[in-house]
Amino acid sequence: MVMELISVFIALIVCFYASYSDIKRGLIPNRLTFPVIGLGLAFNALRAYTEADPWIFIYTAIFTAGIFALGYILWRMGAWAGGDVKLFTAITALLPFQPSIVGYTLGGVAFPVTAAYPFPLTLIINSILSLLPFLLVYVFFIIYTSRRDLMDEFMEPLKHYKTNMVLALVITSAVTLTFIVTDFLPFQIIVLSLILIYLLTMVISRLPNRVKAVIVSVIIVYSLYRNFELTVSGVVVLWVSITAIQLIRKLLTSITREALQDTMHLDELREGMILAHTLYRKGDEYYFDDTSFTDRFRTAARTGDVSALTYRGEPVISAMAAGLREEEIQTLRDLVDEGKIRDEFRVRRGLPFAPAIFIGLVISLLVGDLAVILFKVFDLVF
Repeated sequence: MVMELISVFIALIVCFYASYSDIKRGLIPNRLTFPVIGLGLAFNALRAYTEADPWIFIYTAIFTAGIFALGYILWRMGAWAGGDVKLFTAITALLPFQPSIVGYTLGGVAFPVTAAYPFPLTLIINSILSLLPFLLVYVFFIIYTSRRDLMDEFMEPLKHYKTNMVLALVITSAVTLTFIVTDFLPFQIIVLSLILIYLLTMVISRLPNRVKAVIVSVIIVYSLYRNFELTVSGVVVLWVSITAIQLIRKLLTSITREALQDTMHLDELREGMILAHTLYRKGDEYYFDDTSFTDRFRTAARTGDVSALTYRGEPVISAMAAGLREEEIQTLRDLVDEGKIRDEFRVRRGLPFAPAIFIGLVISLLVGDLAVILFKVFDLVF
């Protein structure tokens, strides 16, 4: 138990320092991860000796090698940076098994919730699931500290509060009409009701403003008469939800794109920097593809050319987390000298992944495997 507590303490300190270094300098130093890998293997070898159980060290070595191999593959694919791979490997060497430092019951469920697969995979899953809330906080931090010009764009949905209130009233009217219609049906199907709500919302929204105002007013008055508190609370919740969704959507799309990207010239590019878009070649033409899948789908639907969905040309330099290599920078230099591309490149700010690993570790220790918990929730709901 004491050795397990020491391992957990070291893992938390290592992840915390790695998070600080990743945010501050954009890297996780080798002098941190390499010694911890060796320390973890030695520590679990000592634990195997003291507990007279050689399988502790055998499993530690297998899990450590397996996580490193998985991370290496993802690094080669450009999905992970090298520092992230080594940090996961270090934590695996320290904590190859689910630590039993806490135990409690909530709602009849024992926590932390464990999975059938090894603890290091739980850590990876939880870290990935923790990335979204960290991304939101990180982007907002950048906006507040260095990109104040994006604050007005981010707050734009709040300026449309009247439009959002009208939409909330329209949806409430659609819900009320759906309840009236389904009361006359001999069966109740949730999916059918949701489809009907969506269709009615679309129909009412497209009516002329005066007609829409009259219809919505009549239905809302009827709904207030039937259940005043439910109607008022429903409209307020819808209004707040619509505004919140628009804010989050803004944060995850245009705001994130601008906050996490910089425009640089060739002489400013350095090894490890991440291009915002992949460089493709079609024949003698070179171009950076900044179109989304939605844009390509619309183009394919408009032109009838479905090849636009899959084939964008031969990739020359990919926009992956591994970052630019020296030879790729030289390729860009040659293309600029030949006049085939402009001396202007969109570069992504590397999103620090170490803080998500730290959050994932804390969740893994105190709550358990989020994927298993989500599956249990889905089983209860559906």
